[in-house]
Amino acid sequence: MSDNVKNVIVTSIFILILILFFLINLLKKDTEISITERRKLAEFPSITIKNILDGSFEEKFEKYTTDQIIKRDEFRKLKSELELYLFRKKDNNSIYMYKDKLIKIEYPLNEKSVLNATKKINEIQKRYFSDMKCYYSIVPDKNYFTNNSEYISMDYEKLQEIMSENIKNVQYINIFDCLNLEDYYVTDIHWKQENLQKVVERISSKMGFYDRLNTPYEKKEIIEFNGIYSGELHTKVEKDKICVLTNNIIEKSSVYNYENGKETQIYDKSKLESYDKYDIYLSGNTPLITITNPNAKEDKELIIFRDSFASSLVPLFTEGYNKITLVDIRYMKAEDLEKYVELKNKDVLFLYSTLVLNNSSILR
Repeated sequence: MSDNVKNVIVTSIFILILILFFLINLLKKDTEISITERRKLAEFPSITIKNILDGSFEEKFEKYTTDQIIKRDEFRKLKSELELYLFRKKDNNSIYMYKDKLIKIEYPLNEKSVLNATKKINEIQKRYFSDMKCYYSIVPDKNYFTNNSEYISMDYEKLQEIMSENIKNVQYINIFDCLNLEDYYVTDIHWKQENLQKVVERISSKMGFYDRLNTPYEKKEIIEFNGIYSGELHTKVEKDKICVLTNNIIEKSSVYNYENGKETQIYDKSKLESYDKYDIYLSGNTPLITITNPNAKEDKELIIFRDSFASSLVPLFTEGYNKITLVDIRYMKAEDLEKYVELKNKDVLFLYSTLVLNNSSILR
């Protein structure tokens, strides 16, 4: 058989595979959720003259085709293993392993983003809480604890400095020294609730409700899970465990979700069936919820502007207040808050992770 014939056969087979691959992708039903990445996958974009002319259709279609490719997880795993084991890269999709924990590189410090976050905090404090005690705290991401010269990380001291210099009339509660790397999950971005006693003590002492937290907790192991980073770096690590700290105060309290009008318990076990097991804490990310404690010793209320880290921390504040309102301005505008909540005579806490502060464009 001549070389020309061989080339024609090889080329024909390759084209046939491409066509077959295209047809299978075209005919297959779209996948709604990526379990390994714990996110919704892109849907086919609407076609309009506007989004064709401004280029947004092309951008969204490219994202759609990437998200909906057949055997997507297998291709992602193959890419990760090739980069780690063949090309000897130490990270994949900016995820690397340090002391048996998966960590994402967060670099550089986006000073404009941090300034934008301070502006939002100042605006909210001035508009709604000018005559109330207001506090803010920053949750460091795992990179802060690595001290690893092989990987760059943001300037955390500079971040705190920018916040301190630009936030007015809001007292800073520093919790960086209350944490270490072991207080975070191996495969996930978040901290472990069962390791947050020092954080609770620091914040409650500074805000004046430490003396109201008297009931001891019982630790319950709920379920094993793989966090969001396990879907990015395919390497062998131990599974994480979701644990909850509970007592009769927490168990008798309730959570009202303003978005869906439903009432649940603080630990929503129905979320264990979802792709993100961390959602067991306060039912996960939602614009506005209220925790009501019918056994509160004092008529005190707290409002917290928060991201997902607060979901596992705030249940441990429950005994200190008869009502705690959590506001997530990633999903709702701050000016809409007064439609739902009385904003007088409250304690106020702004609790944000360094990850959100460094990407504050997501705050509305």
